Amino acid sequence: MAMTLITTNTSSNATSSAFTSSIDSTYKLYIFKFIDINPATDSAKFQFQCNATDSTSYDETMTTTSFDAYQDEDGSSSNFTYVAGQDQAQGTAAQYLAQTIGNGGDESLVGELYLFNPSSTTYVKHFSARVHFYHGVGNGTSVSSFTAGYINTTTAIDDIKFYMNSGNFDGTIKMYGVG
Repeated sequence: MAMTLITTNTSSNATSSAFTSSIDSTYKLYIFKFIDINPATDSAKFQFQCNATDSTSYDETMTTTSFDAYQDEDGSSSNFTYVAGQDQAQGTAAQYLAQTIGNGGDESLVGELYLFNPSSTTYVKHFSARVHFYHGVGNGTSVSSFTAGYINTTTAIDDIKFYMNSGNFDGTIKMYGVG
């Protein structure tokens, strides 16, 4: 299967990066790649939410789970843990993909989100994401965060928006179609 670049959003001090066109029945899989996402606010959380067709409220119901693997820069601590409070059980809030991203020049986020069959009007919409980020507080920590779940609607999803829970951000997000 070929991966086709559809859109590139490059943000500079932006409140959000929204993809409001080209999510349609052309592809069964959409991949969003996050490149050098750097928040203006230290310890910000990177998140997303979707819209069903003809909606503008970005409040779709989701059930999700999340876990992190991390290592302190000086080797003093490492862990693999479920992240309580970063999941949802039929919630309508934005879904966190990463927490406590640093805002320094050497602190940023990279990763990707897979959105499966968003145009289906029969099934819910599954997604999975993996991001990696660095936060320099304390001993400095390198974190890989894994999030997955489903958007609980059988209405087609045609918009997705990425943003921080606080403040603006810089970075590039690319949307690909696979199929």
